Order: sequence, then structure tokens, then C-alpha cells
Amino acid sequence: MTGRRDFLAGAAALALTIAPGVTLYPMAQAALTSGPASAKNRWGMLIDANRCKADCSACVGACGEENAIGPAHGPAIQAQWIRKVDLRHKGSGRKLSLPVMCQHCAEPPCADVCPTGASFKRADGIVLVDKHRCIGCRYCMLACPYKARSFVHETVTDQAPHAPRGKGTVESCTLCVHRVDAGGTPACVEACVGLGHGAIIFGDLNDPTSEISKRLAEYPSAAIRADLGLDPGVRYQGL
Repeated sequence: MTGRRDFLAGAAALALTIAPGVTLYPMAQAALTSGPASAKNRWGMLIDANRCKADCSACVGACGEENAIGPAHGPAIQAQWIRKVDLRHKGSGRKLSLPVMCQHCAEPPCADVCPTGASFKRADGIVLVDKHRCIGCRYCMLACPYKARSFVHETVTDQAPHAPRGKGTVESCTLCVHRVDAGGTPACVEACVGLGHGAIIFGDLNDPTSEISKRLAEYPSAAIRADLGLDPGVRYQGL
């Protein structure tokens, strides 16, 4: 009998329904078109705290619109793949407002504790959740030190084909993987650039000629909870 793993491996040829009206067929087709993820790349983000405006939530809104997250797509209790966090330095009183999302760790604790392999890291560093394998145990939510994962309690509607969501599963920022695989950038980055803020840079951390690598080489940066040794793919400057 064909095992579950073999069945999933052959899913690209089928229109598998993950929730009412939503299938994984478009996602499978995109994967076949772009080819497999490669370890030669490591996609990441650099967020400049000095450029991030406290009264701006364009990145949050763009994420919701791109991935069909928000009141129009289900009940009042909503997941949030990216959120703004306000910080205040106790000594100087300096205030900052930063976007926080899945940090796409090189050593993701969410994947380590997942009993089914639903939480996994691609070869290019993007951390995702396989909704077919997720059993809703929420171990990954407990393991994530960034509180970056959400559990879908209720039925969701009007889903985006490239970002299928399902009741009883866990979800988080995907770095807009469908855009990345097509050669584009995440929606949050596009929105920030469009407003002229330039607070978020996306690129290949393995490419020394990329803008993100050059900025990291030129100016000091910090990782949230660097003491954990998770090597996040999201870095911050100006903290």
C-alpha cells in the first residue's frame, strides 16, 4: 500500500482539497515551475528600526491582504503573521516600533518539536507548515520564542489559493514563499518600499553582492534572542 509520505510526494499531480473551496494544486504547479529550493540561497530580512514609523502598519496590512488574513476571511479571532511591537529603553526612554514575524531560524525549534514533520525548513531557509501533516498539537507554538505562530480555531473563508489555511492547524509567516519562488519579494517589503520608508530589506543572505548582505557587512545588526543560538534569518539594525 502506498504510504502517506509517497502519497504526499505525488500530490503535485493532484488537486488536493485542504479546506472548502481551497486546493493545493496552484501551489504544486508553482513549485514545479520554479524548481526545488536550493541551499545555495538563504532568504532573509533586515529591518531598520530607525526607519520603521511607529504610526505605520502598512506591512501588517499588506500581509493580511496578500494572504487573505483578516475579518473579511473568517471570524473575529484572527491570526496575525506579522505584528508591530513597541519597545521602550528603560534607561534612555527611547521608543521603537518594530515588525515581528516568524524569524525563519537556521535551527528552528518549531521543527525540532513537531511530531509529524509538519513544521519544516526548506533548503533555502524558509520555515513552513505542511497543513496536510499538521495535527494541531501546538507544540511548535510552545517552542517558538518569538510567539510567531497562530492556531486556527474557526473555519476560514475566501482563502488565497497560494496560502491555504485550515481549521485546526497552525500557521505563521511564510516570507510570501509564492512570491519568492516566482522571483519576487514579500508583500510587507513591497508595501514598505512603496511608501518610501525602506525599513525592510529582503534578499539572499548567502550572496555577498546582495543589498541585504552589504548592509549587514557595513552596519552592526542584532537578532532577537541571539542567546538561543537559533541563527534567525530576520535581523534588526538600530536597536
